Amino acid sequence: MLTISERVVPPTLPSETDNGIIITRTGYIASRKDALIVMWEGMPYYENRCWRPAAKKRPVVSGTLMARVTSAKENDIYAWQDASGMYRVKFDADRDDKRQGMESMPVRFAKPYGGDKYGFHFPLIQGTEVAIAFHEGDPDRPYIAHAMHDSRHVDHVTELNSTRNVIRTAGLNKLRMEDKRGEEHVKLSTEYGGKTQLNLGHNVDAYRDLRGEGAELRTDRHVSIRGGAGVFITADKQPFAGDKMLSMREAISQLENALSIARSLSDAAETAEALPADIQSQVKLTESLKELARPGMVLNAPEGVSITSPQAVRMASGSASVGIISQQNTDISALKRFTVAAGEAVSMLARKAGMKLFAAKGKVEIQAQDDALEAIAKKDVTVTSTEGRIEITAAKDIVLKNLDGSFIQITGKNIILGCEGNVLWKCANAQKMGTANYTSSVPEFPGGYSEYFVAHDEKTGQLAPNTRYRITTSKGDVFSGITDSDGNTAEIFTALSDKIKVELG
Repeated sequence: MLTISERVVPPTLPSETDNGIIITRTGYIASRKDALIVMWEGMPYYENRCWRPAAKKRPVVSGTLMARVTSAKENDIYAWQDASGMYRVKFDADRDDKRQGMESMPVRFAKPYGGDKYGFHFPLIQGTEVAIAFHEGDPDRPYIAHAMHDSRHVDHVTELNSTRNVIRTAGLNKLRMEDKRGEEHVKLSTEYGGKTQLNLGHNVDAYRDLRGEGAELRTDRHVSIRGGAGVFITADKQPFAGDKMLSMREAISQLENALSIARSLSDAAETAEALPADIQSQVKLTESLKELARPGMVLNAPEGVSITSPQAVRMASGSASVGIISQQNTDISALKRFTVAAGEAVSMLARKAGMKLFAAKGKVEIQAQDDALEAIAKKDVTVTSTEGRIEITAAKDIVLKNLDGSFIQITGKNIILGCEGNVLWKCANAQKMGTANYTSSVPEFPGGYSEYFVAHDEKTGQLAPNTRYRITTSKGDVFSGITDSDGNTAEIFTALSDKIKVELG
């Protein structure tokens, strides 16, 4: 600061210089001929006003600098980020010894797509080489512009597989799209579950040998296919996706053909006074499955469908009928036992070629345990025992008769022969002897108990249809299911009178 004392009266300098002058710039001129001239620029000094030198131009970083992503953890296999998703990096040119994970300020990662709660981000792992750019060249505003491969971390697409477009994460999750003409494929894969994969197109193995063509979903763990509005699985062709997704003309044609067969044979059974089929449930099924109008599953193949397992196979309907229909034969083979049990009735009808029931070994037993047994034929009835005898036992009467009125009746301890014509005895000898009888035993039929239950809402007392139930017997046997539209449970059978527990919900 320059202080000037002036003795001239009146003063020639402005009063602002009384407190001194802040020199901001000086200049000197001198030569051998001229005296030294001192020039200066300044401003009056004020206690409440300071001089500010002109701001220097900020430095600008052009281009990018190379760096490596760091982590506070040694050999970290995951990305190390802060709460905002930013990274720390160590510049290749930085030779200072800094605390691990604190080599730089947090830097953002530039991505091709991003916004509020959406975006595109593949986390960067420790050691990844990155190119650092600077916003408007400002050294204080760095960001990760690119992630790079290097000689130690070779690119996963090289001259060896240059036809492939690959997204692969550090955990070997992979999306691969092959563009080689004639071998195009897409592979979506993860190592979890023993290589869980979705393979589309020309599918190859690790050696590029062909594994198959088409589509494959495979895993060593579970697979679940769930369609809340329905599932359609078909082997029918639809060239170049030229029709609607739910186009199922072939499958519906098969359903309608099967329904026609069932309706025709049901009418034949009803005419023959056998039990007709439950056609209405099949009609309802067909209507529900057309274009998947209701949640259902359609499985169709033009050359056949096979369901096999070395263990048990079950086909069941919880509240409706099961229909098995074929245009030709329906063959059921069992190497051991074939059992049929019906809660109400069993009805069989052979429309044209008759019915055969053979037992190659063992007895054939036919019982009507609570009602009559009828055997009727339009023509002859033949009963033959090739090596034994034929025994007919009745608790009351045995009657043999024909349509002309002739009969033989065994009733109580008497035998009655009756006819309007002759009784002819053709024999070598006939003897009248004393009385005799033949003792026979009548088999006892097993009994049992059965009952179904009607579920009601505990609060309102109304019927409770489509409600889960659980019935437990005193022996611990459990029967569970869902009530029908009338709130009824399935019928429960027990050999003896038993206490049971019914739970709803």
